[in-house]
Amino acid sequence: MKYIQLGKTDLVVSRICFGCWQLSPRFWGNISLDDWNAAMKKAMDAGINFIDTAQAYGEGYAERVLGDFLEKNRCRKNLIIATKFYWNIEDPSNRYPDTTFHYIIKECEASLKRLKTDWIDLYQIHAWDPLTNPEEVAAALLSLKKQGKIRWIGVSNMNVHQIDMYLRYFDIDCLQPLYNILDRDAEKELFPFCLEKKIGVITYSSLARGILTGKYSGNEKFDDSRANHPRFTGENFRKITSAVNTVMKPVAEKLGITVAELAVRWILTHPAVTSAIVGVKKVEHIETVLRAPDDVLDRKLWHKIADEMSIACN
Repeated sequence: MKYIQLGKTDLVVSRICFGCWQLSPRFWGNISLDDWNAAMKKAMDAGINFIDTAQAYGEGYAERVLGDFLEKNRCRKNLIIATKFYWNIEDPSNRYPDTTFHYIIKECEASLKRLKTDWIDLYQIHAWDPLTNPEEVAAALLSLKKQGKIRWIGVSNMNVHQIDMYLRYFDIDCLQPLYNILDRDAEKELFPFCLEKKIGVITYSSLARGILTGKYSGNEKFDDSRANHPRFTGENFRKITSAVNTVMKPVAEKLGITVAELAVRWILTHPAVTSAIVGVKKVEHIETVLRAPDDVLDRKLWHKIADEMSIACN
């Protein structure tokens, strides 16, 4: 596993980040915790030291599962934990954005308790809250940082203007955007901005909910959040899986890596990207991406893959 400094922080993180969104029953149903725990152990054995979760994943469930793992395996000091806040989850059936001072303080304490830890390495705002003044958000985060309950601050799902607004009140150390071969909007403004400001970047949906793994034919049916997703139904699904199998698979075979590793390596080749988050439910999800950081793609090949995928999928 290769490692890299996260932005201007003192965190040295693995280039693969273990993602915990798959622990959210709302999106993925109930997964085997035995499989998930085995995957965590495999990830650690492979050198992955960076874990990303959120209080919204299962309304605290993902954090509790991760906290149990940290306690049972006594490995908290060996891992860099990132979590997120944004949703008021007091009533799970009617959650809403809430980044007010008192709720941030309350949710941080709740996350610490669920994670069974005394500190959070990277505390991220999950999305932009239009109803809370940035000064109020800053007051809460800087208070938590002063107390040592959080070490560094990040944001997710924000545009350049929103990030710049927060930067007037506190330092932002990391951005977590959507980014993969199919979703490239971050390249336009976000990545240049982060490079300029030396803000770390950890990408989510690196495998586009699995469609970039090369394991689908285009005829599969899903019983999770993908069941009604446009990319996983009808002609769209068949077109994208065909593109993956005809464009990406031959390249992966030539390089001697999996299609998933090619998809992640493509992301990690971008100079703005620190780590790629890979959602994990079982051991094979980690095993099939481990070689992604071993090298970067040739510039010509990087563009060739992106261009051919764009043509084939549109």
